[in-house]
Amino acid sequence: MNIANATPIIDLLIHPEWIIPIEPAGITLTDHALAVHDGRIVGLLPYREALQRYQAREKIELPGQVLLPGLVNLHAHAGMTLLRGYADDLPLMTWLNEHIWPAEARHLSPDFVRTGTLLACAEMLRGGITTFNDMYFFPDAAAEAVQQSGMRAVLGLPVLEFPTRYAADADDYLSKGLAIRDTLSDNPLLSFCLAPHAPYTVSDRSFEKIAMLAAQLEIPIHLHLHETRHEITESIRQHGVRPIERLNKLGLLGPQLIAVHAVHLDAAEIDLLGHHGCHIAHCPTSNLKLGSGITPLAAIHARGINFGLGTDSAASNNRLDLFQEMRQAALLAKGSSEDAAALNAHAMLAAATLNGARALGLDGQIGSLRPGKAADLCAVRLDDWLLQPCFDPASHLVYAAGREHVTHTWIAGKLQHKESIPIHIDVSQLLTGIRMWHTRLTALPVT
Repeated sequence: MNIANATPIIDLLIHPEWIIPIEPAGITLTDHALAVHDGRIVGLLPYREALQRYQAREKIELPGQVLLPGLVNLHAHAGMTLLRGYADDLPLMTWLNEHIWPAEARHLSPDFVRTGTLLACAEMLRGGITTFNDMYFFPDAAAEAVQQSGMRAVLGLPVLEFPTRYAADADDYLSKGLAIRDTLSDNPLLSFCLAPHAPYTVSDRSFEKIAMLAAQLEIPIHLHLHETRHEITESIRQHGVRPIERLNKLGLLGPQLIAVHAVHLDAAEIDLLGHHGCHIAHCPTSNLKLGSGITPLAAIHARGINFGLGTDSAASNNRLDLFQEMRQAALLAKGSSEDAAALNAHAMLAAATLNGARALGLDGQIGSLRPGKAADLCAVRLDDWLLQPCFDPASHLVYAAGREHVTHTWIAGKLQHKESIPIHIDVSQLLTGIRMWHTRLTALPVT
């Protein structure tokens, strides 16, 4: 036998009806296959050629389905999934001050975060999400849930000035967060960002320290910014400038910044974010539900600013569903700009995958189906009779299909969800924990 000419053995060959690789942009492949080995994509090629080139230990045929990169949730508070529907139909500051923060003051704990995050992971896997960018307390407890689920996550190291059950002050938050980062740094599916909550909860001194640490550690800064008009009014009253100008003076603007929400931006601020290479985490459903406003997404996109999609928390959405966010974002951009051609389906798919990865500094690893990248994938059924006829799979993913049509989710080549069932999460056991927390939270009156 000539070993040099032997057919390579690979772990997995997936043959769907369509593949949308995201890179190159705007294309849909038919009768192609994706080859996976050791957790990475080793080939994307016509199916007949793949059969000749590779010998696969496992072959998966997915007729009527489309394969695309796993979705990237660029902004989440995963632990807050236990607060889904807890205090609805309220403006942001009333929601936070009178309901969410009091509930957290009473119930926040590592177990609360672990259970809530595990529930979030199960929900996100069900919807084809393979990576999420988190911002919540007890990131070590969140990491336990993430590792159990098999997901990929960027864990925010939260920073606020006021005490919680997690930490006493800004320095304590940073100290605890950096220690957790050091402990978990060898996990290939976990990475970290600095997560100051918002300009109205973080001091100038803390922001300057965060800017220095982000530069030293080369990690992103994940921050709520210009979410409401009230935030801007209060910043002018307290600091004499709008929040973005304040952050610019403190050295926060740059390619490391992920500005979450960024709803209320004037033309000069859009230009400033673009000039500094900042990223935006667009959360259209949460923005609408909290009455925060409509992000000028068409203008942001026209300026060339990279934006990804986020769900925010299940307490303010109330779904961790990027299919919903894609559709919502596209329709709002078209309606607010009065331009039906704004943000087409392929642009939305990029926002839900590669753009989010780019904001997190992970675009060399995930976000598109390019050989050499990790095999973070999801498959979506488009042959449901409710979705017929299908002229354009990309359009269908954004405007017709939903997370209920996701059939498989892989992370680093490992199947983590199949046909509504997470592989490594015991749903019945998880439900027992959720019922316990529901009982405790119900005992706290909603005023």
